[in-house]
Parts: sequence; C-alpha cells; structure tokens
Amino acid sequence: MAQTALARERLFALRETIARLEGKPAPALAAAEREALAEGRERRQERILSRLPFGVEPFDDALEGGLQLDAITEFRAASSGDAGAASGLAMAIAARLQKQEEDTGRLLPLLWIGDAVGTLEAGRPYAPGLKDFGLKPERFFHAAPRKLEDALWLAEAAIESAAFSAVVFEVRGNPLHFGLTESRRLSLRARAVRRPLFLVRQAGEEEASSAAFRLHVEPAPSDLRPLPDGSKLSGSIGNPIFRLTLEKSRNPAPLSFLLEWNPHEREFLPVDEPSFARPPGEQSAHSGAQFSAFANGPHRPQAMGAVLAFERAS
Repeated sequence: MAQTALARERLFALRETIARLEGKPAPALAAAEREALAEGRERRQERILSRLPFGVEPFDDALEGGLQLDAITEFRAASSGDAGAASGLAMAIAARLQKQEEDTGRLLPLLWIGDAVGTLEAGRPYAPGLKDFGLKPERFFHAAPRKLEDALWLAEAAIESAAFSAVVFEVRGNPLHFGLTESRRLSLRARAVRRPLFLVRQAGEEEASSAAFRLHVEPAPSDLRPLPDGSKLSGSIGNPIFRLTLEKSRNPAPLSFLLEWNPHEREFLPVDEPSFARPPGEQSAHSGAQFSAFANGPHRPQAMGAVLAFERAS
C-alpha cells in the first residue's frame, strides 16, 4: 500500500516537472481525479458539502459563505502561548463539521496528525476532553509521526483515501521541507476528492501557501458561565472565545472578529466589545499593565519606557 502510494506520488511529481519544462499546466489534479473515478469512488455532488458556515453572518460574508471543504484552511498561532487557541479552533470547526455531516447521514471519522516538536510544546489532544468540546471521541483518530516527511505522506494518503471527513495537519513553525510546493500538492489532493485539510501552524510566520483562507488565532477573555435564569455564575469561566483575524482571503484588508464557541450546541456566537476589530499584536483591553498598581499610587501604572543598564559604582 505504502509503496503503491509512493510510486504514484513520484509519477505525479514527474508529470508536474515535465509540464513546467514544457510550459503547460500541471496535470496532477486531472490525474488524481481520473484515478479516483477509476477506483470507483463516485462522488455524489448532492451529498458532498462545499462550504462550512460559522453561523455568524458578518464572518460568513467575509468567507464568501464559509470555509471551503475542498481546500486547505490554515489556522496560525504567532506564538507558542497561542497554540492552544489554534488547536481549539480547529477542534471546534471539526465538531461543527461533524454536526453538519450528521444532518446529511454521513458519519466519517476525523484524523488529527500531530507534530512531534509541537506536541512537546503544546501537548496532544486529550481524549476525555474531546466530548466536552463537542467532538465525537469514537470518530477521532490521532497519529504522531516522528518525521515531517512521514507526516506529509500520511496527510496526502489520508486525503486521497477520502475515508475521513477532514484531516487536521499540525506543524510547528515554518519548516524548510514544508513550503509552497508541498502545500500545493496537498491542495490538489483535497480538491480532487473534495475533502478539507485544516492546517494548524504553531508559532509560525505568514508565508506563501495554497491555503484558500488563513486565520490568525488568538485567545480572548471568556465571560462568566451563564445560568438558566439568564444571570452569570460569579467566579466561573464560560465558553472559550477566539479572536480571529482573516489574513488571507479575497478581502482587500485583514478583518478581525471575536467568536465564542458553544460546545453543547456546537455553534459559534458573535461577541461584541469595544476592541472587536483590534489588529493582531496590539495590546488587548484586558490586564494590559506590566506591573500591578501600588496601593497608594495611580489606578493604572504607566507603561515602562526604555530600560538602561548602568555599571555599579562600587
């Protein structure tokens, strides 16, 4: 099985090289589609989902109806501290996709391909917590290849098999062997079999890729947990809230949104506050002081200026 897939990949790469030398369009997509049809994987267009809406109208409008389910969507966390937010968003979207597929009678599993280095920094999916987050644990598969090359091969094979509702590919930073060429190959596979690939990039910079959308993900302060009577439970922590900035899309400028994830209903809710459109990297509205205020000083300490080191006189 592995040797067959490897030989097929080498054949696709050779065809692309010849096409580039001849100045012709790459035939990998057409070859993949012909092979899918030859193997009997007939795609019923009326049962295949093309978009996954968030259910928040302004955000869905910015996404032209929702996330494409035959392409790559990248969730980028700029720092290691935000890796949990990027992973959480990917899980929330996967849970929403499971819910949407259940309505059409499809019960395909989800494959999460973890990054070996990223696992050391951010950990791996916690099975008992998947259900609380809205996912179906019995339809969640986790793989942890030791090398990036193995992870890339597994991602391509998983997409090409069309056996999963979605493939989540986790990568740490901007590795040398995962660039535009590898991203394009994954995009061609996803488009050929009409399956989504969710790329979770931990502590990575923006770079050229074949992703249809790229979202910069940051955590935002959660509200208090709501009670049935409409009040809030004092001292509690409510649903997770994500600050999403649409970095790559057809929009001329980045757009920022705050979305709350309700794991029980498996739906996103809009969150309105004065810092709704705060650009990424700008200080948030919560707890922005570098030092706590003194008891007999001003309510909010002033921001520190430049700090200089002086040699001791003695």
